[in-house]
Amino acid sequence: MTRIFRPTHVAAAVAFFASTLAQAQQTPPAAADAPKADAPAVEQIIVTSQGRREALASVPVAVKAFSAKQIEDEGIKSTQDFINLTPNMSFDNSFTYGNSFVVIRGVSEINNADSPVAVVVDGVPQSDQKQLKMNLVDVARIEVLKGPQGSLYGRNAIGGAIIIDTKRPGNELHGFGNLSVGSGNTREISGGVSGAMVPDKVLFRVVGQTKKSDGLLTNTYLNKKADYIDHDNLLRGRVTVNASEDVTLDFRASSQDYKAGAVWDNLIRDGNLDAHYAPTSSLLGQTQGNTDELTFKADVETRLGTLTAITNDTHLREKYVGDGDFSNPADPLGGVAGSLSRGQGKDRRIHMTSQEVRLTSPSNKPLRWIAGLYYLEKKMNLEEKSFADVNGSVDQYGSAAVTRNNIFTNRASAVFGQIEYDLSRQTKLAGGLRHDQDARVRSDALKGVSVTKTFDAWQPKVTLTHHVDANAIAYATYSTGFRSGGFNTTAADSPIFKSENLRNYEIGYKSSFLDNRLTVNTALFHADDSNFQYFFVRVLPGNILSGRIGNIDKVTLNGLDLDLRFAPAKGLEFDGGVGYTDAKIRQNLAEPGTVGNRAPRSMPWKVNLGGQYTMPIAAGLNGFLRVDVEQRSKQYWLPDNTLVSKSFGLLGARVGLRDAADHWYANLFGRNLTNQHYYADVTEKSYGGWTVPIAAIGSQAPGRVVGIELGVKL
Repeated sequence: MTRIFRPTHVAAAVAFFASTLAQAQQTPPAAADAPKADAPAVEQIIVTSQGRREALASVPVAVKAFSAKQIEDEGIKSTQDFINLTPNMSFDNSFTYGNSFVVIRGVSEINNADSPVAVVVDGVPQSDQKQLKMNLVDVARIEVLKGPQGSLYGRNAIGGAIIIDTKRPGNELHGFGNLSVGSGNTREISGGVSGAMVPDKVLFRVVGQTKKSDGLLTNTYLNKKADYIDHDNLLRGRVTVNASEDVTLDFRASSQDYKAGAVWDNLIRDGNLDAHYAPTSSLLGQTQGNTDELTFKADVETRLGTLTAITNDTHLREKYVGDGDFSNPADPLGGVAGSLSRGQGKDRRIHMTSQEVRLTSPSNKPLRWIAGLYYLEKKMNLEEKSFADVNGSVDQYGSAAVTRNNIFTNRASAVFGQIEYDLSRQTKLAGGLRHDQDARVRSDALKGVSVTKTFDAWQPKVTLTHHVDANAIAYATYSTGFRSGGFNTTAADSPIFKSENLRNYEIGYKSSFLDNRLTVNTALFHADDSNFQYFFVRVLPGNILSGRIGNIDKVTLNGLDLDLRFAPAKGLEFDGGVGYTDAKIRQNLAEPGTVGNRAPRSMPWKVNLGGQYTMPIAAGLNGFLRVDVEQRSKQYWLPDNTLVSKSFGLLGARVGLRDAADHWYANLFGRNLTNQHYYADVTEKSYGGWTVPIAAIGSQAPGRVVGIELGVKL
């Protein structure tokens, strides 16, 4: 019998935290004015999300940041891992190995369109939805900015931004290796080396990773794992050239290649999301993909400030083949295509070239500014096929007729700037402005017709920050976000979806207490979202599945972000947060009956609480224990709110041994230890358009995962 992880478990953890905090407040350190060097304290994290190196506590933005130490302690190895630890944010992988849905403060991911968050890796915007799901190896820092960040990060930052910086090369020769083995016969090996080719002048860093898995979700008709990973290989290299005291050149290259499962959805005939059905399709899906990326970055110190130029060239491909009716010939009721047995597939080939140039003034002046230009060219060839499944093989895709073949081109340009001015020693005023223009073309290669449309928007931002005292700031922000509109894949049914625009009003407070043993960051926000974009699946004549993007006229978002860290004693740390977003439909001319409902994919609240303890157990040897609790509320999948997933909790733990000198470690780990069954994606009949008596289709998330990892640092 599956164990249910109940909210009472969270309540007990919160009670324990509260009692520990009360005890700490009653017994302050003996020398509060001059704390001891080895006294417990929360790690001070430096972030760069506002274009400068700043202490996290001084940045007037709701930011969830993870340092290199936290990334290791919390076992963060993927996008899924750090988003699970971030309140007011969710991430789900479904349908294909590279596909994902992220929701941040109620604004959601959609297929074949722009993400609601700007994703920037080592200064380079990741401009395709398939780049959000990534394996994280050799990462120095992760920053999650909540709320619109359009003035600096552009059209994809309507809900926020994710900034990821990998570790830089240095003079000293270093190396590392990691081996992980877990449930589903999952094996992951990573390693790297860094050093100097010419000391102080030419530095290098090379990192590699490979991953395999038999899978965790069983297709009971074929008796095979549907979410297997045949291989996922990554190689990344970086060379930094310190050409002079004023010029630094950075050359980066990466290549990823993978082959894995796809289309592991199952039929939910009665619409009961509390019951959990295994995939029963007759065609075992497959995703193949690769991403090759080249980047050049130059930093030049000038009299005016730092001139930065970033050039990027990316080739990305994802091809998937899978079942088109999510059923099998032995099922008398059939799937979404009735008694027919169908297959489906898409081949996405993308080439992106981007250029950014910005000038950043010195940080030690009362007036500070950033000004820049950005340009992107993106071309996507999207071939789609729907075919009769006669033998259950993915090879059928090659001989099947092309159903649709569209070429999407996108030329995006932007000019942006931000100014900060110290009104006094305690108060500063900041203003930012960006104009994005997005010229899009969809060309139907089968019909020989094209449609064009240009979307654009101004994105202003104003922030007033006041240093209440040496340990606290308060701020108020007005910010805006813009997500470009675009084209659906067929001209007949809703060919164009509109741009989404968001206006956000926010107040926040950040402070530290108890000699920096406790930090508390909180923000309240209200946002008005116009032409809210959402994704659903439609079955067209001929039993052809087609993804659709629609708009809801007006959605309001009201909420709270609370983030805290507490170090009550040496070696003992707590961290956690609460995210609440009330995302309500206020106007929907296409479906008036949905007014007052929750917005699609919204999850009103999420609570995170983690605790870890490091203790010496022998000479040069430390023990380590960490426990993480994530409690999610109900999730509302589509505008009619007919199908709703129940609230549930996830429990994770890590226990291990570490060399006190940080040369090696060995950990046992577990995720979803109570083996919760829940859906990562749901599509219902009223939006799918199928005529058979099937209420919905859904994609299950993985269950319990346990394993062991070994690491060495040289």
